[in-house]
Amino acid sequence: MTKKVSRVSAYGLLVKDEKILLCRLSQRVMKSAGHWTLPGGGLDFGESPEVGMVREFAEETGLMVKAGSLVAVDSLSDEVNGTLFHSIRILYKAIYVSGELQFEQDGTTDLCEWFTEQQALAQPLIGLSQLGVKHAFAP
Repeated sequence: MTKKVSRVSAYGLLVKDEKILLCRLSQRVMKSAGHWTLPGGGLDFGESPEVGMVREFAEETGLMVKAGSLVAVDSLSDEVNGTLFHSIRILYKAIYVSGELQFEQDGTTDLCEWFTEQQALAQPLIGLSQLGVKHAFAP
């Protein structure tokens, strides 16, 4: 029987001075290493999506944010090494509160940078960050 795993995660869409904040996936994420994503990640058991987004955002960027409006809910199914994964990804507008940009040490991301729309679209983006860029720069 094939193993099935569901994962719910929450991400923040932070735009400042017409630039979006993206984080590069580290070598720990073998399949997508070097691609860019939105700050965020998996929820801890019993954690609300808003709280999880704020926690993950701080872990990956060093920035304190609060959750703004819901931007999108995305669903992705994939198979990795014989295991079926179903990811439900919740995307919030992130509102900057405080902090200076830092990078996660030994985590799933290793670098965060600000990109204009054109700069972001020139990067290797995962599907979630493509969705984020679309919403960040929508008219």
